[in-house]
Amino acid sequence: MISSTSNSKVKRLVALSQKAKLRKDEGVFIVEGARMFREAPPQWIREVYVSETFLAKCQKEHETDLMEILNRTGYEVLTDEVFKRVSDTQTPQGVLCVLAMPHYELADQLDVWLSDEQNALLLVMLENLQDPGNLGTILRAGEGAGVNGIIMTRQTADLFNPKVIRSTMGSIYRVPFFIVDELGETIGLLQKKGVAVYAAHLDDSVDYDTPDYTKPTAFLIGNEGNGLKRETADMATQYIKIPMAGQVESLNAAVATTILMYEASRQKRVRRK
Repeated sequence: MISSTSNSKVKRLVALSQKAKLRKDEGVFIVEGARMFREAPPQWIREVYVSETFLAKCQKEHETDLMEILNRTGYEVLTDEVFKRVSDTQTPQGVLCVLAMPHYELADQLDVWLSDEQNALLLVMLENLQDPGNLGTILRAGEGAGVNGIIMTRQTADLFNPKVIRSTMGSIYRVPFFIVDELGETIGLLQKKGVAVYAAHLDDSVDYDTPDYTKPTAFLIGNEGNGLKRETADMATQYIKIPMAGQVESLNAAVATTILMYEASRQKRVRRK
């Protein structure tokens, strides 16, 4: 049992939670909570830590599924005080995992997705989003709407920030993501393969529910404050907008993205019927 906050493993866990560079250098990230632990792909799990209280509760209440995973993966026990030190939440549940970062190749996936005639490709492309909560919410809503994947620029908020991970509610495990230096080359690749790319933009736009999203589709979403770069927006197949009533000029990036994704989902559902 680890009982000191000066323990080298404890210091490393705190650093992994706080420093994106260290996470990147080690190729790992941290998740917390029983649900995130249960749903974590076994092949991603590198280390597991539990608090004294969490372990005792699992044993006392016969949480057989959790104990089975713990025994299979192996774990280290921290005192409750030490666990609070490594946790990124105010009320930690008592289980924390170090997971390997997954890697996906867009070129490998595209042809597979495009060959599925029953489910038209749906992608979301994010340019320099800065709010971790927005990014996590988009992944979670994207899974619900049936997106194939999320493409984001390297300047977008760190996907492995603990706040992003929490807000995905496990979707980080199931929604492929691709990080690119800039979107121009990827937009060109998609359009060559017959994917229509729609930019969320106010200039010369049509209402978002006008285009046909039952064909391969990608949505371009810009930075919360500045929107899409002009050169990025100019590459789009078409501009789309969400009509606003009252004096509201725009919606939160995650809300707007969710509306677009679910409109595409609705159209495909109607078509199948």
